Amino acid sequence: MKALIFITAFLFTGFTASARETKIMIRAKARDAKFIGSSLGGAHIIVRNKVNREILAEGNTTGSTGNTDLIMKEVKKRGTSITDSQTAGFLASIDITEPTFISIEMISPFNNKQAQTTVSTELWLIPGKDILGDGIILEIPGFIIDILKPRTHQYISLTNIKGKPFPFQANIVMMCGCVIEKNGVWNSDEIEVKGILKKDGKYIKDVHLSLISTNLFEGSDVLNTPGNYELILYAYHEKSGNTGVDKVNYVVYE
Repeated sequence: MKALIFITAFLFTGFTASARETKIMIRAKARDAKFIGSSLGGAHIIVRNKVNREILAEGNTTGSTGNTDLIMKEVKKRGTSITDSQTAGFLASIDITEPTFISIEMISPFNNKQAQTTVSTELWLIPGKDILGDGIILEIPGFIIDILKPRTHQYISLTNIKGKPFPFQANIVMMCGCVIEKNGVWNSDEIEVKGILKKDGKYIKDVHLSLISTNLFEGSDVLNTPGNYELILYAYHEKSGNTGVDKVNYVVYE
């Protein structure tokens, strides 16, 4: 009887493949910029089995935004890495018994909801065949825009502002958090920043904003009538196609 149990167990083991740990490095890179890592709260990664949607790995990218010269300035050749040991990424470790078709979903920047973008890709993962080095790089387009003035649902007395320039102000960065400045790697002179101003749901005018310090853009307009106002502020970079938007509503009262 014992011999029969042993033989059965042996045969079963022989025909059952054991799971093998398989590692895959996943990185989020801002379009025309650097990697998204710890300084911005990271990009959120979800790795799923494509067939049954089982989550195989999940976490945030951590690490630095990477080497600016290596990523943005040096001439790229096939096989040349654009990352180093400090560059942000998420290392997924997955146990699989056979080639598995996976989907990778990336939500970034994870801590900036108004600028959040979801991108994804799919690929075969082979047991024991790691994908390391630069790994799988997903590109995140856009800008992160935070309107600073006026504040959300701010009540503004017409008496205090009538006939005076009313300031509009926004902080704008690349999707990796990289700085925008005059004549910098990300040159403010190449980025169009404009506010679309509405009152009581109707378009009034456009307001142009320009850089006043690193990442900080400002413009102004004269508000002479009370009402419910909305500012839709956008940034646009023609060369890369990067865009970004933020909105704010505020009230001017008599």
